[in-house]
Amino acid sequence: MSTSDTSTVSESLPAKLPYQRLASIDAYRGLVMFLMLAEVLRFRKVAEAFAGSEDFWGNFWRFLAYQQSHVDWTGCSLHDLIQPSFSFLVGVALPFSIASRIAKGQSRFRMTAHAFGRALILILLGVFLRSINHSQTYWTFEDTLTQIGLGYVFLFLLGFRSVKVQVAALVLVLVGYWAAFALYPLPGENFDWVAAGVSPDWQHNASGFAAHWNKNTNPARAFDLWFLNLFSRESEFVRNNGGYSTLSFIPTLGVMILGLLAGGVLRSQRKERAKIGGLILLGALCLGLGWAAGYFGICPVVKKIWTPSWALFSGGWCFLILAGMHLLFDLTRLRILAFPLIVIGANSIVAYCLAGLKINPFFGTSLVVHFGAGSFNIFGEAYEPLFLGACILLIDWLILFWMYRNKIFVRI
Repeated sequence: MSTSDTSTVSESLPAKLPYQRLASIDAYRGLVMFLMLAEVLRFRKVAEAFAGSEDFWGNFWRFLAYQQSHVDWTGCSLHDLIQPSFSFLVGVALPFSIASRIAKGQSRFRMTAHAFGRALILILLGVFLRSINHSQTYWTFEDTLTQIGLGYVFLFLLGFRSVKVQVAALVLVLVGYWAAFALYPLPGENFDWVAAGVSPDWQHNASGFAAHWNKNTNPARAFDLWFLNLFSRESEFVRNNGGYSTLSFIPTLGVMILGLLAGGVLRSQRKERAKIGGLILLGALCLGLGWAAGYFGICPVVKKIWTPSWALFSGGWCFLILAGMHLLFDLTRLRILAFPLIVIGANSIVAYCLAGLKINPFFGTSLVVHFGAGSFNIFGEAYEPLFLGACILLIDWLILFWMYRNKIFVRI
């Protein structure tokens, strides 16, 4: 690739500023991984100890337990925003990554080869993490890393295109995925509800047009009945009990494109106030469109099958969170407050594996064996899961801090 070709690529980026690393991106990524690692705090277990209590503490722990759990079907909790945030941030970081590689003189071919390699590693790592505790490789593609990997090459190619092309791709992805569900026939009289793992009178089933997005009665499950059974399996794939599917990578790509647009805003030559305003405006727009689609029955807001309305709704929250992070940690002198999160965000893949490789339960068992049963109920039996989880979380952070201090960064 010649020098003139590199200049052309550089000019096709959303902005022409030199590469810079923003604390807000690492801090947001760290927050996402912290929420994932913080599952060891087991708020639901603590809330169970306050079952039936209507005082402040009973309601407080039930609120935290709800935010640390996925909703059954429609709606959104804080925990539901982990995966879209992780996907969104992949898009946010891409313009900075491309700019950095161009500054180092990398050719378009080399960058594209790296994108294909990264996508493959993400897919296989996701499959590996899902295969733990299985007797053979468990071929499934709904893991966060796998979903990102399936759409990453498309995202990378869009990173060299104009904002208009990126927006057009976003519309095509979301509207096309919506149409695939809308045109798919509803269950007939002979539909096997037992195999689908859901009853026709399940409380979360929608009626009318919105029924096209009901659990395991949609084209995404039909695709997986064919696709996943092409692989060697412990047993035939019949359904995913949560309703998750391989094809969710398509609307996940939509969220990554939203992140790509956000990254373009951050790298632009606009004044900082305009950047913040732009992110907030985009966030409000996406939130409004996603909510309206669900409210008027056009497309329910369902995270587990990543409906297009969910992609917009969750993407809207991501814009707003990023705007807040950028304001706090990039434009003020509060960056020091972001440090604990930056330590986690700088090694997000390691943090993801700490949670996914069942290492945290090992830490918990080791602590109980070392200190003895009952050593973690010093605040009362109800708080034992919380205190033990806090100790495990501290171990996780210290591992990541050690890596940060020694400049050990695992990146794909």
